Amino acid sequence: MRFKVNKTSLVGAIQTVQNVITTKSALPILSNILIDGQANNLRLTATDLDIGITCVIPVDIQEPGSITVPAKRFSDIIKEFPLDVINITSKKNNQVTIDSDMCQFKIMGLAKEEFPKLPEFKDKKAIKIEQLVLKQALSLTSFAVSFDETRYVLNGILFKISKGVLVLVSTDGKRLAIAERKLPIESDVEINMIVPIKTIQELNRNLKDEGELSLVISSNQVLFDLGGVGIVSRLIEGEFPDYKQVVPPASENKMKVERGKFLLAVKRAALLATQDYQAVKLEVFKNKLVISKSTPDVGEFHEELPVEYQGRELVIGFNPVYLMDVLKILNEEMVNLELIDAEKPGVIRISGYVYIVLPMRLN
Repeated sequence: MRFKVNKTSLVGAIQTVQNVITTKSALPILSNILIDGQANNLRLTATDLDIGITCVIPVDIQEPGSITVPAKRFSDIIKEFPLDVINITSKKNNQVTIDSDMCQFKIMGLAKEEFPKLPEFKDKKAIKIEQLVLKQALSLTSFAVSFDETRYVLNGILFKISKGVLVLVSTDGKRLAIAERKLPIESDVEINMIVPIKTIQELNRNLKDEGELSLVISSNQVLFDLGGVGIVSRLIEGEFPDYKQVVPPASENKMKVERGKFLLAVKRAALLATQDYQAVKLEVFKNKLVISKSTPDVGEFHEELPVEYQGRELVIGFNPVYLMDVLKILNEEMVNLELIDAEKPGVIRISGYVYIVLPMRLN
């Protein structure tokens, strides 16, 4: 194989696929990137066997072929290469030469036959989704995913597509986020799958504000084809909890507050939180919210905010992180927080989105 490539383009492609590579694998080949040059396209592939990423860039292919190279070493060399145009050649003994007129590296690769093949999705129906639509829905849900490995089914986001509606759901058992989006074209394909958080993180890195993606599913694998970048992932097997049972009916007991000021006040209160004293106290009065935090041997905090509220007065505690996580990703200037009593969850509802957070006992 022999090709000529632009340094910036190659660095970007390496960074796209490199994130899935694990240094802890018992298989040395999984520390490598597969480089495949055909018909003036260079395809880079990396995998950890659970998730695989491919990235295609245009290059000048002088001799087609394939080789795998150590990901970190190859990446470091390309980043530090002194010129913008790089010649790369691989030989039958798996030696790879990276050179220009002034500079040359030689490194050893491994044969492509040792590299695991990613699953193919031929003859499967694809669902088209606007990249921006999925990007926004993921930002509203991905922060609520559980990292508790004993509840593996919650270590990802539930994707449901039915009758032209996309629903994303995540929960860690203490909060629940649901984003619903109408798709422009109704498909007869119905989807109910749990996508692992590592795949979600790669999607978040690669989704753009324009263009479409194709979503293709097989029995236990999914492909997100972003055009130039493909993300293939195993799915989490198991039954996601029935989230609809958890969503309370809309309450009239709403506190309307300026989102930005609420976020900053909670952030200030959280400065005094400790592992044993996490909860921030919210005291809701008619048109006034008092946010406070008292932590033994640490200190106290108190701040008042104007709100619109006509319900009965109540005192409730929340984990400040669970409030901050949602407040910082919403775009609305004003938010409504539905509150019933100190034992019931708080609920934020906006068009196409519901966020439910359980209260905490106040020490």
